[in-house]
Amino acid sequence: MVDLHNHTPLCNHAEGTPDEYIQEAIKKGIKVYGFADHAPMNFDPQYRMEFSDMQTYEKEIKILKEKYKNDIKILLGYEVDFTPKKYLDKRVLNADVDYLIGSVHFLDNWGFDNPEFIKEWDKRDVDDVYKEYFKYIKELAESKLFNIVGHLDLVKVFGHKPKKNIKDLAKEAIKAIKKSNIAVEINTAGLRKPVKEAYPSDELLEMILEENIDLTTSSDAHSPNQVGFMLKETTQKLKKMGVEKLVYFEKKEKREFKI
Repeated sequence: MVDLHNHTPLCNHAEGTPDEYIQEAIKKGIKVYGFADHAPMNFDPQYRMEFSDMQTYEKEIKILKEKYKNDIKILLGYEVDFTPKKYLDKRVLNADVDYLIGSVHFLDNWGFDNPEFIKEWDKRDVDDVYKEYFKYIKELAESKLFNIVGHLDLVKVFGHKPKKNIKDLAKEAIKAIKKSNIAVEINTAGLRKPVKEAYPSDELLEMILEENIDLTTSSDAHSPNQVGFMLKETTQKLKKMGVEKLVYFEKKEKREFKI
């Protein structure tokens, strides 16, 4: 199993030490484990590390990498917000890490997946929200700044579903992902959320498989007990769907392995 998208307390909304996450990953038989904590940016500071934390974060993960080198492969990355106002910073984009996950959590500065701002959904047309969301996913892919697209259909997190066919709404974004040759994660965190579905949905996963887009898997853990959440079942499901390999990234280079 591979689990590439996981957090640390530096993001201010996760708990447990990085060492505890690794111990849990080893216990669950995970072979490749990646930290991709929320990268700093000059927006939404309460839910991410500060720029001054980057050195601490990178150093701590590299120490763990050496400590557990005989037990598990540990990788270092960042989850980077691709926002409408593009708060991207070269300190993050040029960081000496194994990979960058690009994610969309904001639409016009609205944190649509944050329970604090859930009432905003009542003022919005759901189809319009989905259109805007996938427009940014398309731009994220076209930027070619990232190795992995994070939680592809996060916009469904609270269970809001569009009237329009999801395949039509996501079609251009998935084409852009294919053209940019970046991977998509199967993120099991959605199974812990109100929507009770992994990201992406089975409908979008069908489209991804049709395009032969590379896949990886993640639990998006924010506490040690979430490490590897439903990954065994997810890997078995992928195998039944004909998926034979997953990918991870080391020093930004794609690595394949059979499942």
